[in-house]
Amino acid sequence: MRVGITAKLFLAVLVACAAVLVVQGVAMRISFERGFLGYLNGQANERMEEIVPRLATGFGKHGNWDFLRTDFRAWMDLAVSRTADTAAPPRLTSSDQTGVILRMGVLDAELRHVAGNPQVAADSIRLPVVVDGRTVGWIATVPFEKVLASGESRFLEQQFAALRMIVLASLAVAALLTFVLARALLRRVRGMAGATHRLAAGDYASRVEVGANDELGTLARDFNQLAQTLEHTERARRTFMADISHELRTPLAVLRAELEAIQDGIRPPSASTLEAMNQEIGQLGKLIDDLHDLSLTDVGAMAYRRAPIDLVTVLQAAQGGMQRRFEAAGLQLEVSIAPSPLSISGDEARLQQLFGNLLENSLRYTDKGGIVRLRCQRRDAVASISIEDSAPGVPEDKLERLFERFYRLEASRNRTSGGSGLGLAICRNIVEAHDGKIVAEPSPLGGLRIHIELPLAAP
Repeated sequence: MRVGITAKLFLAVLVACAAVLVVQGVAMRISFERGFLGYLNGQANERMEEIVPRLATGFGKHGNWDFLRTDFRAWMDLAVSRTADTAAPPRLTSSDQTGVILRMGVLDAELRHVAGNPQVAADSIRLPVVVDGRTVGWIATVPFEKVLASGESRFLEQQFAALRMIVLASLAVAALLTFVLARALLRRVRGMAGATHRLAAGDYASRVEVGANDELGTLARDFNQLAQTLEHTERARRTFMADISHELRTPLAVLRAELEAIQDGIRPPSASTLEAMNQEIGQLGKLIDDLHDLSLTDVGAMAYRRAPIDLVTVLQAAQGGMQRRFEAAGLQLEVSIAPSPLSISGDEARLQQLFGNLLENSLRYTDKGGIVRLRCQRRDAVASISIEDSAPGVPEDKLERLFERFYRLEASRNRTSGGSGLGLAICRNIVEAHDGKIVAEPSPLGGLRIHIELPLAAP
């Protein structure tokens, strides 16, 4: 049989309440019973205090306890109060009605029994009888250890019956409140369960009400954050697919137009025509290579052969490979690299790809006559690398989007200058695979500054 969460929560809280109430009831019963016995023993002690002066007077009159040893009537005359009429029989006080008189007895100075209850002994409740400053005997009472009298027993049973009713009524109230609480909590859980089903069905716009600031509220906030992330991811996936389709369609359309023009005799198959077609094929091949690299870095399948390498050597190699192209483009490449070595654990080929992509971006976007600056220095336990260029710059509100796939600042920018829009996304994945950080910032030179931090290898 399937037990729902409402029943489980109800039973758990109810059992806990019931256990507390039962323990409390038993403890109150024991405490009350002991307190009542203590009250009865206290009454006995008060009764003995009343009798002590009479015993002292009797001992002083006779000089010993012989007047009590064989005369039970004399003991009862001392123990029980009399009315003013000496002919009247002894009158029992309220404490006498508990049977305390029958539990009392008299002991001599050596704690030997004299009169009254023969069970009184040295360990009984007792008070001294003092005559002329000398203890001549004791009055003692066998303590109450349980209630025997019918009146007291009825009183205790009445109290225990009332206590049982209180416990049962408290248990009923606890059961009602537990049921209401369980239903309220389950209502929130059912809301999140329904939203989860909608989310699993592809409705990423599903949200749940946060409600109270408790664990369920925290879970609701986390669910909403998850739904928002999935919604953003789905949007990005659709945008990515649309961008891929667009990026692949354009070079293919150019190639098709060129081939049809040749087939129709509109354009002769000259060297310039073939060169234009080759450029489109090269652009298409580069786009496919970038997509392949990006997919590998996204799923973590790109092979990284990490080993101790000198970062300075990698940067100098990247600079050397681009120096002539910068000069041909009319750009000034300024380099400031810390002295060797800057040892890191990395894949040299992937790092070459990283810095090559970044320098390629600066070469492609920087206006002619501008400056590109490459710097590298040690900062504590990291190597700090920055590549910045002069105008044109990037609006600050667009900097975060530079690492998105296919993102370009100007939609009208042609492919020759704009690239595929995948380079910085690949760069970010390579940096993160090396446990580093990469950010885009405005450059003091007027353009863009890419700042990278890579952890240095332990010495």
